[in-house]
Amino acid sequence: MLRLFRRETSSGTSAQDHLDIAHEGAVYRVSLRRVTGARRYTLRVRNATRDVVITMPKRGSLTAAQDFAQRHAAWIAARLHRLPVAVPFRAGAIIPVRGLDHEIVHRNELRGRIELAVSETGARKLIVSCDEDHLSRRVHDFLKREARTDLESAVRKHTGSLGFSARRITVRDTTSRWGSCSATGALNFSWRLIMSPEFVLDYLAAHEVAHLVHMNHSDAFWTVTRTLAPHTERAEAWLHAHGASLHRFGVEPDQSVLVKVR
Repeated sequence: MLRLFRRETSSGTSAQDHLDIAHEGAVYRVSLRRVTGARRYTLRVRNATRDVVITMPKRGSLTAAQDFAQRHAAWIAARLHRLPVAVPFRAGAIIPVRGLDHEIVHRNELRGRIELAVSETGARKLIVSCDEDHLSRRVHDFLKREARTDLESAVRKHTGSLGFSARRITVRDTTSRWGSCSATGALNFSWRLIMSPEFVLDYLAAHEVAHLVHMNHSDAFWTVTRTLAPHTERAEAWLHAHGASLHRFGVEPDQSVLVKVR
C-alpha cells in the first residue's frame, strides 16, 4: 500500500517531496529527490538521518517511483530496523563524551547548571539542571559548546605548527562528513566529534588543517596530516568501526515510522 500526496501534473511529474509507504502494519516516509542526469530510480537508507530517500530522474514519473518503492517495501523496513538503536537525550540515558560513557542526570536543585562529574564509585555523570521539557536541548547545546572548545583548541595547535591560522571554524550537525575545508579556508566540523575519543577529534582537526595546505587527498596531503596527527590510522579505524553509531544519540527512535497500523 502506498499513499501519495498531491496529484501529478499533466506531464506525469509532481512537486511533492515525499511519499508514504505501508508495510506489515507500519507506514514509512520516503523522501523524493529528483536529479538532473539520473537515469534510474534508486533507494537509500541514510544512517545519519535515519531516513529513506528515493533518487529519480528529474522528469521521472511519480507512478514509476511509487511502483519502485512498493516493490522494495520489505527492503526499506528491514534496513530501517537494522539501524542502531536511537538514544534520545533523556534522564538515565548513557551517552559518550570524549569517548567515555556518561549517564545523563536531571537534578532540579541545581538550577542553571550543566556539568560533567565523576561519582565516588567512578561513575561518570552529565548533570543537567532545567525543566524536564528542555533537557534534550540543554544537553545538545552543552555538547556543541564543548565540541567547539575542543575543536578550536586542536585547530590552533595544528595551524600553529604550520605557521598560520584558520579563517573561520563552524560547528554543525553534519550528516555526510565529519569535517570540511572551503576554498576560502573556512573549516566546518560535526559537533558529534565531542562524543568520540580525543585522539579522533584531534585527527579530524589535523585532517582539515592539512587541507589548508593541500586541497586534495594527494600523498603530500597525507604527509602533512600524519605529521600533525601520528595517530591518523588509529583514528581512521575508529571512525570506520564506530563513527556511524554517533548519529544515534540525541534523536528520537523510529522517526521514519509515521504510524503503526492496528
